[in-house]
Amino acid sequence: MYCVSLDPRIGPGTPEGLAGRGDGSADMAGPDPGTPDKRRRLSRPLVLAAAVALVDREGLTALTMRRLATDLGVEPMAIYRYTAGKEALLDGLVEAFFTEVNDRLRTSAEAAVPSWRAELRRIARAFAAAVHAHPEILPVVATRPLSVPVARRPAPALQLTEHILAVLGRAGFDDATALTIYRTFAAWILGCLLVDKRQVVDNPDEPDVMLRLGLHRLPAAEYPRLRALVPQLAEYDDERELIEGLDSLLSGMPEAPLDAFYGGGAR
Repeated sequence: MYCVSLDPRIGPGTPEGLAGRGDGSADMAGPDPGTPDKRRRLSRPLVLAAAVALVDREGLTALTMRRLATDLGVEPMAIYRYTAGKEALLDGLVEAFFTEVNDRLRTSAEAAVPSWRAELRRIARAFAAAVHAHPEILPVVATRPLSVPVARRPAPALQLTEHILAVLGRAGFDDATALTIYRTFAAWILGCLLVDKRQVVDNPDEPDVMLRLGLHRLPAAEYPRLRALVPQLAEYDDERELIEGLDSLLSGMPEAPLDAFYGGGAR
């Protein structure tokens, strides 16, 4: 997950939206693409913003080059100047997602702190906020980077990874331990959010939790424990579970040699 201005000691900048560093005017949901003015100003950030907005509204299956061109009010061939095809467009979704995470970190109202554990919590919250805003993109974020070499992953994703490793390095961890902590952190965040966000509701209009989740279809004699968890499933606090689980994992990690030196203490 990635350097430059993500260092917690660097002051926040101006948010410029999930789709990248354009003129600072477009956010992740994207501007209204259908006007002649937008056609004249077609750019990679605008194309990615429109792709994100389309996926947000209608899901990944709706994302095609032709449909995206329609939303942007241009011919399909015009988009190929900014993204080579559907596969590159999926990479663009990952790029856009991590750009938003990084922007959230830069502009977070939560004070940056030198403790490595506290900084990882701050990153986890920023990541979760981006997932909550764009849940349909999460499966692509979790799986798409695995199909390309590390060096060819989108720059915003690499920048977040670099930032996390820099935080752990400043805390005094050796390279091997820092990599273990990073991998543990990334696996928990992605896994927790995938389990939470990809649960399919059987009937969203049903007020009864058992019926809404479809658990009434499970025979009570065969699945008594799962059915008994209905109240907990209904009242699930995803941020609390995310952070408490992260704290539990990190508590098993070695103490940082230099954490106290930077004023962060052990927590």
